[in-house]
Amino acid sequence: MTPGRIIFLNGTSSSGKSSIARELLHILDDGVFFHLAVDTFNAMRTQRTLDPEELDAALRRTRMGFHRSIAAMAQSGNDVVVDHVFSERWRLLDCLEVLRPEDVLFVGVHCPLDELARREQARGDRPRGLAEHQFDLVHSHGDYDLECDTSTASPRECAQQIKEFLPLRPTPTAFTRLRARYLSDGTRMIS
Repeated sequence: MTPGRIIFLNGTSSSGKSSIARELLHILDDGVFFHLAVDTFNAMRTQRTLDPEELDAALRRTRMGFHRSIAAMAQSGNDVVVDHVFSERWRLLDCLEVLRPEDVLFVGVHCPLDELARREQARGDRPRGLAEHQFDLVHSHGDYDLECDTSTASPRECAQQIKEFLPLRPTPTAFTRLRARYLSDGTRMIS
């Protein structure tokens, strides 16, 4: 079975990842794509109040399960569009470990901080300052196959750019390069 392709969108909260993913599902016409979003996995969790330590442990398990769900979908031959936030280094490292790097088109979704703050306030469903907290962390690894800026291009335009780039994926991919950088000695460096 041929593994599925993974279009992996990484950016801060409110950067436009989900909007781009929805547009991709409308315009990608060379396969059947599924949108896998970390927010969807978070929403499946019980709604009872958890103490901070219990919540942190639950969120870590949720994200690890999310990463393995992405891998399972792709290994089963499904094409997937992922939207995620690498606001903690271990998330990137875990994905580098469980996803086939040659199958991943890694897309950085950028947006200036002032626009992120405006969007966050307009949405009203995110804690104030979340995007600002994530801003320097999310892209700190510094390597993508493709990058887009949702302050200068619409979600549809970003999706079109990704669609046109998909058949031109570089070799090695950004995930291959990052895997060599972070996991090259065979030890897991999750912190």
